[in-house]
Amino acid sequence: MADLTDRFGTMVFSEDVMKEYLPKDIYKRLAATIEDGKPLDLDVANAVAHAMKVWAISKGATHYAHWFQPLSGITSEKHDSFLEPNHDGTAITKFTGKNLIQGEPDASSFPNGGLRATFEARGYTAWDCTSPAFIKDEVLCIPTAFCSYTGEALDKKTPLLRSMTALDRESKRVLALFGKKPKKVVPSVGDEQEYFLIKKDAYRKRKDLVITGRTLFGATPCKGQELEEHYFGAIRPTVSSYMKDLDSELWALGIPAKTKHNEVAPCQHELAPVYGEVNEAIDQNLLMMEKMKLIASRHDLVCLLHEKPFEGINGSGKHNNWSLGTESENLLDPGETPLDNLQFIVFLTAVIEAVDNYQDLLRASVASAGNDHRLGANEAPPAIVSIFLGDQLTEVVEKIADGKASIHATHGVLDLGANTLPKLMQDNTDRNRTSPFAFTGNKFEFRACGSEQNVSDPNTVLDVAVAKSLKSFADALEGTPEDKFQDAALDYCKKVLTEHKRILFSGDGYSDEWPIEAEKRGLANNKTTADALPAFVAEKNIALFEEMGVLTRAEAQCRYDCKLEKYNKLMNIEATTMVREARRTYRPVITAYATKVAKGLEAIRAAGADAAMQCEQNTLNKLCYGITEINDSIKALDALHKEAEALDGQEQANKYAHEVVPAMDRLRAAVDAMEEIVARDYWPVPTYDDILFYV
Repeated sequence: MADLTDRFGTMVFSEDVMKEYLPKDIYKRLAATIEDGKPLDLDVANAVAHAMKVWAISKGATHYAHWFQPLSGITSEKHDSFLEPNHDGTAITKFTGKNLIQGEPDASSFPNGGLRATFEARGYTAWDCTSPAFIKDEVLCIPTAFCSYTGEALDKKTPLLRSMTALDRESKRVLALFGKKPKKVVPSVGDEQEYFLIKKDAYRKRKDLVITGRTLFGATPCKGQELEEHYFGAIRPTVSSYMKDLDSELWALGIPAKTKHNEVAPCQHELAPVYGEVNEAIDQNLLMMEKMKLIASRHDLVCLLHEKPFEGINGSGKHNNWSLGTESENLLDPGETPLDNLQFIVFLTAVIEAVDNYQDLLRASVASAGNDHRLGANEAPPAIVSIFLGDQLTEVVEKIADGKASIHATHGVLDLGANTLPKLMQDNTDRNRTSPFAFTGNKFEFRACGSEQNVSDPNTVLDVAVAKSLKSFADALEGTPEDKFQDAALDYCKKVLTEHKRILFSGDGYSDEWPIEAEKRGLANNKTTADALPAFVAEKNIALFEEMGVLTRAEAQCRYDCKLEKYNKLMNIEATTMVREARRTYRPVITAYATKVAKGLEAIRAAGADAAMQCEQNTLNKLCYGITEINDSIKALDALHKEAEALDGQEQANKYAHEVVPAMDRLRAAVDAMEEIVARDYWPVPTYDDILFYV
């Protein structure tokens, strides 16, 4: 086995590799593009392309591909060979700067929200040189942005990069007021990825899992997670072998997989990487999910990334740990000196304002059919967005808002009513698992993200919202005399925190009282995807996107339309699958078993022993009642589904969310009740007990 450090990044065209394969002057010019955003000259692109080709072929690559993130939420790629045939029957290898910089997939064949008509097929992929190329499956993959022929963003990377630009610009304006001029300000994330691993054989026997990614039926297992013995428990050998292979491949791809452990639910696990700059970190997370699924198949396993594959069992999230920093400091670290703490308070205030102003947009950014089943359950925060700061920071905010904090200009001390400002140590907060957005020392953990989603969306929203708040601060404070700046900054923070204190909540997000309290505060409670998605086209949110240069009105509308269309299609698939499985798989078996019980009763009574058969008669009655309930539920769901199919857009989504889903729940309950009664050898599919507890 190769040394760990020798293995890491062997399949990445990293900075170290570039230094080895590129002439010094070319490397410096490329670095200027990556670090400073300077235009990329064609001669540099040609040199980089040649070096990439030579390196990739030396690693066994035969093809190259522009690797991008269409609005479907997954990644896409089209493979082209390095081979270029000659007229004499021989061939050469060729990869030019033009091949590197630009590709041309079919824009109309990807989700586009009406931005492109079918006859307007041309689209472009453009090299994102800030995220390194890598090799997988003998293909050189080049991270790219994807746009239409007329320049509209048709992917998730482009708005993210634009939001990073806005956040960098406005953060620098604020830091300049503190006398600092960093080279760049970049958000960083570390996404904790939760997932389930089940046996492939059980998966194949569950059509609902195969088709929809989750079990549409399934009674509660005899033993679930109530003993809390799986969390951080010893990892079963089958899973351990999978995890070792996964680590090895991720490390080769330069993905800093760090922590792995069993999660709370049976068969559930977690993989967490080291922090990275948000753009590259998201690319790595998408690649990680792809590898998780692929490698599972080699171990006779299936990796489930759906947010709620099993009813009554913890679902899976992707905890998005977000922070903001320069090349020399974390701007969300409270720091140890008074002046640093004032700077921290300014950035903290910006985040609080941003989350309160755009809570609806943050909720919409994590909305999906799968996440609807997870949010509000005992492993995920509620759909109501709020911020948890912890006791110490909450006290600091309250004192500022109450006017009990002041700045002494001669010493630059932030006075919180004590002789000196208390040190805000890195671990000054608990971890409130019921909070969607919790401060955890020097970062915020956005816990509402779904395990399956591309987290470009929530990070784009978070970046642009915070950028807007920082812009407001800079607009108000620029030009303030130096000797008055600290008092002016504190006064500004006092005003903003007073206006936005409603978003702060330190209690139990699962309590029955919280939704009532949240409504009194005026906080949004968009429980379903259908309720949440209109935020993308709310006027205040379109104004945010346009002002900060992240999305045009048409691009925002496109994202709303694409998300709505995906939700409606997924719900159509689930409802269709549910009705079909209930009719063809479950009802015949339940009827057959009821017939067996009835014949048995008849035979025993014919023998004159009916006095002892009350239990069997009760079972038969339950089976017959259950069959009636299933038939009625199928009929009701089928009728509502047909009504939904006749609609479109938001109206259709509302129908699915508020009428079809409850009908699906009723049918599920009717079938699941029968699973408790029908003999095991009759039941047609693996149960939760079979799926979740394997050796």
